[in-house]
Amino acid sequence: MSFGGMFDGAGSGVFSYDAGGGGPGMHNPGRLLAPPPIPRPGAGAGGGGFASSTGLSLGLTNMEGGGQLGGAFMGSTGSGGDGDSLGRAREDENDSRSGSDNLDGASADELDPDNSNPRKKKKRYHRHTPQQIQELEAVFKECPHPDEKQRMELSRRLNLESRQVKFWFQNRRTQMKTQIERHENALLRQENDPLWQPSLDIGLETLNFDEYRRAFARVLGPSPAGYVSDATREVGIAIINSVDLVNSLMNEARWSEMFPCVVARASTMEIISSGMGGTRSGSIQLMRAELQVLSPLVPIREVTFLRFCKQHADGLWAIVDVSVDGVLRPDSGTGAGPAGYMGCRLLPSGCIVEDMQNGYAKVTWVVHAEYDEAAVHELYRPLLRSGQALGARRWLASLQRQCEYHAILCSNPHPNHGDRHEAISPAGRRCMLRLAQRMADNFCAGVCATAAQKWRRLDEWRVEGAGGRDPAGGEDKVRMMARQSVGAPGEPPGVVLSATTSVRLPGTLPQRVFDYLRDEQRRGEWDILANGEAMQEMDHIAKGQHHGNAVSLLRPNATSGNQNNMLILQETCTDASGSLVVYAPVDVQSMHVVMGGGDSAYVSLLPSGFAILPDGHTTPATATDPSPQGSSPNAHAGSSNNNPGSLVTVAFQILVNNLPTAKLTVESVDTVSNLLSCTIQKIKSALQASIISP
Repeated sequence: MSFGGMFDGAGSGVFSYDAGGGGPGMHNPGRLLAPPPIPRPGAGAGGGGFASSTGLSLGLTNMEGGGQLGGAFMGSTGSGGDGDSLGRAREDENDSRSGSDNLDGASADELDPDNSNPRKKKKRYHRHTPQQIQELEAVFKECPHPDEKQRMELSRRLNLESRQVKFWFQNRRTQMKTQIERHENALLRQENDPLWQPSLDIGLETLNFDEYRRAFARVLGPSPAGYVSDATREVGIAIINSVDLVNSLMNEARWSEMFPCVVARASTMEIISSGMGGTRSGSIQLMRAELQVLSPLVPIREVTFLRFCKQHADGLWAIVDVSVDGVLRPDSGTGAGPAGYMGCRLLPSGCIVEDMQNGYAKVTWVVHAEYDEAAVHELYRPLLRSGQALGARRWLASLQRQCEYHAILCSNPHPNHGDRHEAISPAGRRCMLRLAQRMADNFCAGVCATAAQKWRRLDEWRVEGAGGRDPAGGEDKVRMMARQSVGAPGEPPGVVLSATTSVRLPGTLPQRVFDYLRDEQRRGEWDILANGEAMQEMDHIAKGQHHGNAVSLLRPNATSGNQNNMLILQETCTDASGSLVVYAPVDVQSMHVVMGGGDSAYVSLLPSGFAILPDGHTTPATATDPSPQGSSPNAHAGSSNNNPGSLVTVAFQILVNNLPTAKLTVESVDTVSNLLSCTIQKIKSALQASIISP
């Protein structure tokens, strides 16, 4: 990114990334490939689960063969609320009678079975005496099915009619069966208590650790000291079939491409088994990956794991990962690891993929990990504890968004969702999307300083301005890095400086931050490239169903000759887990080549932008709305620090010198640091938000 003479040499900007985050409920005209609604787990057709039973009585239909017991027992385990409780209470009451109540001279199955008598005789109940019950119970223990002769003997001895004795034994057998089956159901409920329990505050399913430890032996042994667990599950629909998804997951390059904001780098170390019968079923691979959260305050997770793939049925697959660091390196997992990395290990995690009739796939994603929390800055600890940083929601949301992107990339380029690219050729449209994807990938690599780019860490710089623990002012801690670009394809030659910092905006939700940053009409409030004015959107290509997923070409209002030849390429991404706004200056001639279908690999880009994540706090917010006109934006800062808000990472990559061999000056570092801090301050003022800096 160049700022018109601010530094020596010509500048080139950058921008890119692929994140997500918007919330539900936004206007979405003309949905593309709209997936079918996902039924809520456990919801029946009537929405109320199993119907509750009113309990057993002596007037029930003959159940000696178990004819109607299913409904009665299911009712006791359903989710019918008070109805279920009432049913159980009535069943318990009837059980306590122990067959002592009886109808005079008839059982339920013999009282007008065909309902032919419109004026039915009123049922008369007869309660046996305690002595009669004691005698009947004694005989029942010895012989639950007495014959006719035995029943006659009992009726004579107990002064009862033969039919009364017959019906007492019949109903006693039914009650006994009820008690036995209810006991068995109770045992099943005890053994199969849900491993997953809903977390209402964040809308995720989290693992019931007590039940998990009771049901399964530990695969990797005890957790290292200081490690905490992250275990979540998410279910959703993806625009992909099971075979294509399995092939993508079993190929490290396609896996990284499918999860660009999560997987920083991946490699297959060894293929232990390539599968059976020409399929991926039974395939086992030893892999290594670097997993990232887009912030300099969260170290990269490096994991070495086995990936196993199995086909359970036609169109039903399971892919499971488990760490093997402790097996390959017994001392691993207990230390801090290399600088910039955090200790982490995967317990059995992965996904179940099931084909649907409409060609989509139902995906159940599970993440169960343990990591060293001490390596994470305290600003990001609530987010990681909530399971939203690298949990199931982030993986599934990234998968869904990328599947939508690939569906559009391969579709006919008819303008949709308000696209304005009639002048762009189909090949040019695809080239523009790929250029934006490269921009986003480079942005992520710069934020997390992965080994893929050779960054040199500078001393930490603190600049006066927007942040500090005191929301009214203080210092921002900015991570500064530099690298020498020798003119590789897609990069300008010279010295590149990267400035990155993360701040928390308590009480300001991620969707609000995302909507503000992608609004070209308000661009001049914070972007130095906008010259204090709005930008004009020249072209817009949708990347998904949510209108926040798009690639745009913006034109600044040029006030000086050196900016007449500059455009801004911007990619915005949003899903349930987070959002991204990435941009880079590009020259007009290069973009004309790309839009005509030319090779985008030689277009020089240096990305800058914002990664926006929820902050993990769940206390109901009271300060999400802007302050009234004239009031101080910090008036409620103290009371809103625990409200749900945003974690915003700001990153600039700037060419500070055209010569790769040039030395980095202190003035250049100070200028870029102050530019980043000034941008944060402007965003804070525009959103009327308080800021907490590291």
